[in-house]
Amino acid sequence: MRAFQVSAFDTPPTLADIDKPQPKAGEVLIDIAACGLNFADLLMANGTYQATPEPPFTLGMEVCGTVTAHGKGVKEPAIGTRVAVFGGHGGMAEQGCFPAMLCRPVPDDMPSDVAAGFMVAYGTSHLALTRRANLQAGETLLVLGAAGGVGLTAVEIGKAMGAKVIAVARGADKLAVAKKAGADHLIDSDSQDIKTEVKKLGGADVVYDPVGGDAFKAALGACNREARVITIGFASGDVPQIPANIILVKNITVIGFYWGGYLMFNPPALTESLGELMTWYGEGRLKPHISHKIPLDQAAEALDLMRTRKSTGKVVVTP
Repeated sequence: MRAFQVSAFDTPPTLADIDKPQPKAGEVLIDIAACGLNFADLLMANGTYQATPEPPFTLGMEVCGTVTAHGKGVKEPAIGTRVAVFGGHGGMAEQGCFPAMLCRPVPDDMPSDVAAGFMVAYGTSHLALTRRANLQAGETLLVLGAAGGVGLTAVEIGKAMGAKVIAVARGADKLAVAKKAGADHLIDSDSQDIKTEVKKLGGADVVYDPVGGDAFKAALGACNREARVITIGFASGDVPQIPANIILVKNITVIGFYWGGYLMFNPPALTESLGELMTWYGEGRLKPHISHKIPLDQAAEALDLMRTRKSTGKVVVTP
């Protein structure tokens, strides 16, 4: 079968022909219909992600597909069930083996490309804003990188939770996407000063930051007293150093959040979160945005769309 593999961290990933996998005990074999890409795939390709396996391995953290075989001891999900699963890697391929306990049946009305890009982005924003930041209706949520894979879902979920949402993105086209997702106010980071503009709007009670760098510093300066700042990632490539004097004077809380980490110490938190999100989707409260659907033989181009920030929402690869 075909798989988009990392053979070494100092060479680009390539499409390779490899043996079809066989499910081990506790696993299911899935015919993959779609794989959602994440910024973490870029980090994993060069060996800098916190949960990178040793090469060779297949990229692709989250997939949707149909269960075609069971490993030893597996009875559910039944063969023929369409499921979504976060496997950490292995998704940019025609088939893959994943833990049965992590597979979640997909509603009939949810297309496979939507399901494949749903878990990480929506799961990250939902759990971060509910469990970690305790966002309340009427508060002001500032979302950095608001047109990206996770940022756009933070706009949508924050609005669904009753917050006033300020979206920060680069350029009019990306801001238009954030506006469509429910943002109340828009800031163009290419031409406007984030700190100044947020202060004009009354400051931020919660900051959602997948960007880091100068954007983090600007947002911190625009925080209200007792604000909560959630660090989601560092797409800018700059991990900011936090000035303790500012968080002390304003009683600001800086919160770390790593969605995949819950697989290791509290999987039910992910399951419950995704269950609520699936309900919201079924009720029409969430409108996932996929800017690009790319065939597997163009997987390198799909990664480049994220690397060059030419995508909005999700990029999905389809075998």
